[in-house]
Amino acid sequence: MGVLISEVGPRDGLQSIAPIMPTAAKCAWIDDLAAAGVTEIEVGSFVPAKLLPQLADTAQIVRHARTIPGLTVAALVPNARGAADAIEAGAHKITLPLSCSESHSLANLRRTHAQVLAEAAAVAELIRALPQGQRPHFEGSLSTAFGCTLEGHVPPAKVAELAQALMKAGCDEVGLADTTGYANPASVAILIRAVWSAVGKDALTGIHLHNTRGLGLANALAAFEVGITTFDSSQAGLGGCPFAPGASGNIVTEDLVFMFEAMGVGTGIDLDALIAARRHLATAFPDEPLYGFTSAAGVPLDFVPATPSKQGAFA
Repeated sequence: MGVLISEVGPRDGLQSIAPIMPTAAKCAWIDDLAAAGVTEIEVGSFVPAKLLPQLADTAQIVRHARTIPGLTVAALVPNARGAADAIEAGAHKITLPLSCSESHSLANLRRTHAQVLAEAAAVAELIRALPQGQRPHFEGSLSTAFGCTLEGHVPPAKVAELAQALMKAGCDEVGLADTTGYANPASVAILIRAVWSAVGKDALTGIHLHNTRGLGLANALAAFEVGITTFDSSQAGLGGCPFAPGASGNIVTEDLVFMFEAMGVGTGIDLDALIAARRHLATAFPDEPLYGFTSAAGVPLDFVPATPSKQGAFA
């Protein structure tokens, strides 16, 4: 039994940080994450540079990441134009966000639900036009699925309805995103089952959780116990959505990996090497708080990871 940890730090982690991380530093960070055993990394977002200058070099980052053997290179896109740029750069996976709260959709993408679904259909058409072996995987991300700082509660039936619409538009799968940190373990299980009932288990395998109110790992465990196998997280807990007030704090990758490895659930990630990769963030952002209990406290004396360390005993 194992899980896939999808590292979103180079996109979601960096998008809210003002100081620009140099392109070479981003590439070195991604190199070290991949060397630690991270097999999927969301390396950036194809949005206008004037909106997110931190991610203006995403095409360069994608091209570099493509040179790393065994790495799935993912990118976020807001529309078909961004998807075309992601395809040209060579992304293996493209994620288009659809906010389940229409107010958030208007704030985040300046699009209604109908407009975003039209963009999803246009992206799917772009992908279908490619030769079979060159088509990136296309995910529709159901953002604000557990609630919205602008609208409050989002009914599970609405999320399920939008999941069906994304699949009908041509997505290969959908993902659930707790953009605002409103989820709790009970609501995670309820919503996963509701979406599975609408689109089937094969169409929903991943979840993106925030730790805004301290429930990130509890929610991840609840999702795992239901049957979710892919989990987004950000090294050092960097990131959050700049268009959802107060919604800071991704799950710390190091803590998520430790939890699963301590449970005997393999992640394929060397925790020593993963923690060592934090040095790139400390160097680039000396004034930015870096989070994580595992990196601060170390692991228990008798800790035996499910994934053996490549560097010997854990520090």
